[in-house]
Amino acid sequence: MFPSRRCPTHPGEILLEDYLKPLGLSQVDFAERLELPLQRVNMIINGRRAVTAETAILLAEELKTTPQFWLNLQQNYDLWHAMHELGRTG
Repeated sequence: MFPSRRCPTHPGEILLEDYLKPLGLSQVDFAERLELPLQRVNMIINGRRAVTAETAILLAEELKTTPQFWLNLQQNYDLWHAMHELGRTG
């Protein structure tokens, strides 16, 4: 069972609140730095797109984290939702 009744924070919210805002980076600037379409960055930040392995690598390189950090955030988010959809909420 997933240990929390609270939905884990989507990695996009972490990206925005813990990285982009403190660094003073706009989504446009960040997308340009990563050489990604703005729409892709925006969809991640708004929780409408998952962080893929490729995106995790790009985020990790730019933000001096690890790809595993981003993938673990996404996996926890996805697992929580899957368990709730299956009624496995404990």
